[in-house]
Amino acid sequence: MTLPSDGRRRTALVTGHHGFTGNYVVAALERAGYVVAGLTDAPLDLDAASVDLLDREAVARAVTAASPDVVIHLAAIAFVAHGDAEAMYRTNVVGTRNLLEALASLRVAPSSVLLASSANVYGNNDAELLDENVPPRPANDYAVSKLAMEYMARLWMDRLPIVLARPFNYTGVGQSENFLLPKIVAHFRRGDRVIELGNIEVARDFSDVRFVAQTYVRLLDVVPDGDVVNLSSGVSVSLKQVIAMMGRIAGYDIEVRVNPAFVRGNEVARLTGDHSRLKGLIGELHMPPLEETLRWMYEAA
Repeated sequence: MTLPSDGRRRTALVTGHHGFTGNYVVAALERAGYVVAGLTDAPLDLDAASVDLLDREAVARAVTAASPDVVIHLAAIAFVAHGDAEAMYRTNVVGTRNLLEALASLRVAPSSVLLASSANVYGNNDAELLDENVPPRPANDYAVSKLAMEYMARLWMDRLPIVLARPFNYTGVGQSENFLLPKIVAHFRRGDRVIELGNIEVARDFSDVRFVAQTYVRLLDVVPDGDVVNLSSGVSVSLKQVIAMMGRIAGYDIEVRVNPAFVRGNEVARLTGDHSRLKGLIGELHMPPLEETLRWMYEAA
């Protein structure tokens, strides 16, 4: 991290700092020497309750109080199967707009504003590797809300140095069992002999949350203003392969039963990310293999 000319430590504002990803991002920023602020009425008190992104005036007050040098915007409704589509669109689009409006109104604009989008915007595509130039084909409301957020953010790029990060699937200790990999790990940790899943042939490009957090921080330093950047491992793994990995880790095989209620009609069959642009920006990528991440989750207290 480069210190400002006055020698003070730089302040990083993190929205969603209480969340799964936020915990790791805060830790990565602190290791990098930043003072971390949350989107709260008392920004330096990370235990304080976060401000509602839909409360425009409260967001403006919190941003002014934080006066950040850099921003990582994580706060969003991030569960694809979330039942309230209206809340998803309002939070992910209008909430982000409120944040950008407040940042653009600061006397001194941040040097980098990273917005966490999602690789779900690519939807079902025929490309073997999805790079940032592949036309989006969102297949669910969550993906549409994230793509709409990206388009809205472009309205602010003449006033703010915005980078749009598109992480592919990632996991780690602390992720909710609403998500598939933590659900699978939890079944093995309990010693369950049967698990109900949807389509186990779907394949995803899985990364480790610690890699994602560290990469967000590294992107702040290179400031790829106006860029869209994939965060991915470049390899897809099916849920069937994940089950096999967990069998090796736990030392037993589990019976998989397909529950039709878990099979989505608009399921994206395969998502594999091309991370060439990311490597060009920050250099060699250091990420744990998926089986190592699963073992970390399995052995966590």
